Amino acid sequence: MQKNPDILCIGSVLWDVIGSSARAMQAGSDVPGRINKLPGGVAMNIAMTLRRFDLHPSLLSVVGQDPEGIELIKAAKVLDLDTQYLYRSQDLPTDHYMAIEGSNGLIAAIADAHSLEAAGDKILRPLEDGRLGTAERPFVGLIALDGNLTVELLAQIATSPLFSRSDLRIAPASPGKAERLLPLLGHTGATLYVNVEEAGLLCQTEFYDAQTAAQSLIARGANRALVTHGPKSAALADEQNCDTAAPPAVMASRVTGAGDTFMAAHIAAELRGQRGVAALQFASNAAAAYVSGKSEG
Repeated sequence: MQKNPDILCIGSVLWDVIGSSARAMQAGSDVPGRINKLPGGVAMNIAMTLRRFDLHPSLLSVVGQDPEGIELIKAAKVLDLDTQYLYRSQDLPTDHYMAIEGSNGLIAAIADAHSLEAAGDKILRPLEDGRLGTAERPFVGLIALDGNLTVELLAQIATSPLFSRSDLRIAPASPGKAERLLPLLGHTGATLYVNVEEAGLLCQTEFYDAQTAAQSLIARGANRALVTHGPKSAALADEQNCDTAAPPAVMASRVTGAGDTFMAAHIAAELRGQRGVAALQFASNAAAAYVSGKSEG
């Protein structure tokens, strides 16, 4: 029997193709390493981590009916993820993400989310046709939303009655897409999950610590803001408080998906009743474990 979802994950569901090397790299490097293909995308990464914490996320996205899409759906089901609300396009191919990682971090990445962008609000149909809600009786609960959606669709979501009663948890997907979130900045039910670079883009300045960045986002109109800063302290701010927590020091073996793991772990901690510093520290620890390669994700 299908369980009711604890949270909806809306955004990119695709194949990650990750080339990684134990050596430091720079532009033009040609080094030995490993190339892996695995289920990915921000929404998928968040869902996979939530499932590890015994939660039951549902995916809202587009996956093609091409062979790669069929393979991706099979992989999602093996991971015990709910795919029943995915929009299965006959015309759009399954999206991909490609990244190169060295021992010194992410070297370069390209996100091909053209099918997600082309599908537009078709991925939201379950929220309006009665399966998950309607405009008159909107979905009540947690929604993780990523910035791979178009600016137009994110602006539509910001004022849509379909999201008026949601606890929105929002991630930009990458610094290059951070400014897409501006229409959602003032949503009264939203929590932003960004890094210091993305916070700077939203505030049109540069930050050197997560606490200042989080407080600046609140001053800019955000309801709640959670800012990470790599191996340095993360911060969570609202109008009343600003909490900080430092991740444990680890040797990094991977970076793609770390922010998604952090966000999912923080959501899981709050669903378990943790708040403030406790939830922030739990998320920081989970992200550090992921980066070190000691956790699945």
